[in-house]
Amino acid sequence: MNSAIEAHCSELVARERSGHTALVEGDQLYVWGGYVSIADDEVFLPNDEIWVYDIERGAWEMFQMSGQVPPSMSGTCGCSLNGDMYIFGGCDDNGQTNQLYCVNLLDGQYCWRKIIHESGSPPSPRDKLSCWVYAGRLIYFGGYGHKQLRDIDNNNRSFILDEASWVQDVFWGWNNEVHVFDPRASNWSEPRTSGRAPAPRAAHASAILEHRGYVCGGRVMETRTSDIHCLDLKTWTWTEIVPVSTVPVGRSWHTMTAISDRALFLFGGLSVECRPMSDGWVLDVETKKWREIEHPYQEKPRLWHTACLGRDSDVIVFGGSCDFILLVDKGHCNDALVFQIQPHPLFRLCEDYIAKNIQSSKILEKRFTLLPSKLLQAVQRRMTFYRASKKNVN
Repeated sequence: MNSAIEAHCSELVARERSGHTALVEGDQLYVWGGYVSIADDEVFLPNDEIWVYDIERGAWEMFQMSGQVPPSMSGTCGCSLNGDMYIFGGCDDNGQTNQLYCVNLLDGQYCWRKIIHESGSPPSPRDKLSCWVYAGRLIYFGGYGHKQLRDIDNNNRSFILDEASWVQDVFWGWNNEVHVFDPRASNWSEPRTSGRAPAPRAAHASAILEHRGYVCGGRVMETRTSDIHCLDLKTWTWTEIVPVSTVPVGRSWHTMTAISDRALFLFGGLSVECRPMSDGWVLDVETKKWREIEHPYQEKPRLWHTACLGRDSDVIVFGGSCDFILLVDKGHCNDALVFQIQPHPLFRLCEDYIAKNIQSSKILEKRFTLLPSKLLQAVQRRMTFYRASKKNVN
């Protein structure tokens, strides 16, 4: 795998954070929410601002948000549908929530609106859950949260009580429920699944390939796992994938990103021994084989970060913590790590080579303006990126 580049290139940089939401639309990475630790306090970051990172130029901008702004939170579940960012759940100053909010990322207004469902029942309050987007619907899985005693079915193992956490008739715990929100009908539903569902969990990782949603690892009661399960979103059938190779160690607070029509990239997390992880793995879902990959960020462990698919199957990891965040008051990060997982196409190789070397090559400098317009514009954007990268290194 070719060397990757740490993107931390503009004078204006998003603040370090963990438990935030991040999405990619086009060449822009959007970052909202999360928290930092200050002394003994966990401080939620402002809810009325969104940070936008231009992946090609390596530049950050911050925009103010308006409308029905959600509370400042961490552990929300964010996803993108038709240019809209939806966030569900999360934890604010009052604990876990089950509210759903939406903001358009493409109109430049950044105006929030709170979604009021017209039918069905939303999931119970929770955070550290995951989501798939399929057939115009938002499909949520798992998480940690609370239920009223009357809502807990002891004969249904979809909710495991956290025995250390309860107040009167309110109990906290982990779940493996599947809930679906249809934005067009403004409707919540809970499909009946078949097959053997994953154990209830939170802080797991998920990704989607075609019509199949994948879940990997996470915290299951007092342990952390590396199992991987698949939900067929057409038939609502669960299947456990049993790897035929060496598997990553159990972990939580990691990420998993679809990088092709058959491959998933796993990075980082917190191990069973509460050790921050920096390893990267690729799973071929057809052969059921895990493969550990080399990358330049072995000294940059991350947990409760975000990972988004960028151009040419690059994976952009932003923020998170490099320490066990429950024990220390430091370690939150604000750098963007760009992983090159797949070989770049010829056009990308050309623009990057020219952008990197034009200032040190008189031949390239003289002939720069003769480039085709599309390549010229691309190179100019990448030149900004590499100039800023060099400036930060120096």
